[in-house]
Amino acid sequence: MGSKEEHHDIVIVGGGICGLATALALHRKGINSLVLEKSDTLRAAGAAIGIYINGWRALDQLGLGTELRTKAIPITEIRDMWLHKNKMQVTSCRKEELRCLKRSDLIETLAKNLPTQSVHFGCQIVAVESDPITSFPVLYTNDGATIKAKVLIGCDGSNSIVAKSLGLQAPKVFPISVVRGFTSYSDGHSFDSHFIRLRGDDGVLLGRVPVDEKLVYWAVARLCPSQDSDVRKVPVLIKEFTLETLREFPPEVIEMVKHCDSSSLSLTHIWYRAPWHLIFANFWQGTMTVAGDAMHVMAPFLGQGGSSGLEDAIVLARCLSQEMRMDPEGAISDRELRRRIGRALSKYVNERRLRVMRLSTQTYLTASVMTASSWVKKLVYLAILVVFFRGGLLSHTNYDCGSL
Repeated sequence: MGSKEEHHDIVIVGGGICGLATALALHRKGINSLVLEKSDTLRAAGAAIGIYINGWRALDQLGLGTELRTKAIPITEIRDMWLHKNKMQVTSCRKEELRCLKRSDLIETLAKNLPTQSVHFGCQIVAVESDPITSFPVLYTNDGATIKAKVLIGCDGSNSIVAKSLGLQAPKVFPISVVRGFTSYSDGHSFDSHFIRLRGDDGVLLGRVPVDEKLVYWAVARLCPSQDSDVRKVPVLIKEFTLETLREFPPEVIEMVKHCDSSSLSLTHIWYRAPWHLIFANFWQGTMTVAGDAMHVMAPFLGQGGSSGLEDAIVLARCLSQEMRMDPEGAISDRELRRRIGRALSKYVNERRLRVMRLSTQTYLTASVMTASSWVKKLVYLAILVVFFRGGLLSHTNYDCGSL
């Protein structure tokens, strides 16, 4: 980008799912934005993403639902099973429209629908401050450039520099690691259209869901062992570590991991923003706000991290478009623009706060059951889940973020 000064109406930091979706939502409303992505190319870490009906509603508003539905088969059932027990709980998810998308398919589809030059790659933000004269955000990049924006939206993940600028508390980490990967079956797999969750000993949880007739996505969650940090960047070691974790699981599971695509493997820890921090957190200030994981990073056990980011994108673009319309007389003053943007961001945060608090609380309690050090604590967390989230396993998917 070079050592220069640039001016843009809206700058979005982070070119992941939420950042690109926010840029596309704004584009659909006739508002230009610039996405700054620190990677040199589009990134699709995490292999795949489960999308329920609430996420598809957001994708439909972006005009992408029809195309993306062709890339993944509908999942008909969620089957919860226990390794050493003759027990299975079956939940139909036909009406919840669960599909498992490759992250690369979602990211690439979002990006190709944006105007050219909407994303600047290799651009890392190192500092954010307010202009002393206009009070609008000023960003400084790793290559010495200065970027001035009327609106700054942080979609830069759990380690968000925009969230830090807002004074948000740093996310915390659960003592849980997750390995994710793909396995391809050239002659087709025999797993049906079912999402399997198989619980083993010592808090090990395997999830397996087909993407299509030949590709299967799987994830293994377990309490963090001390050697995690030694293997997380080496695919061969990740596979060995996972096979050791699953040594007592059925042969078809072992074979699935043995024959996985090693390049798809990742090992990460689970970050979260504590639900009680979301109650009073200052998610906007001046003309700056956050969305996606930068706002509400959560454990993956509800499969709502990506979809809630898509919801953020729709609501934020709607709120901004309602307030950033030009007056019939033409341009408006900076003071009036700041007032309007502030009103839009306040409305956005107020609309999203209760939704993300509910999702974050439910995922927090689910992860706490997994990590609890005693059966007493497990029972307490389970009791809270039953009392406050009694609407059913998939009640959180019955949400509509509204029209763009």
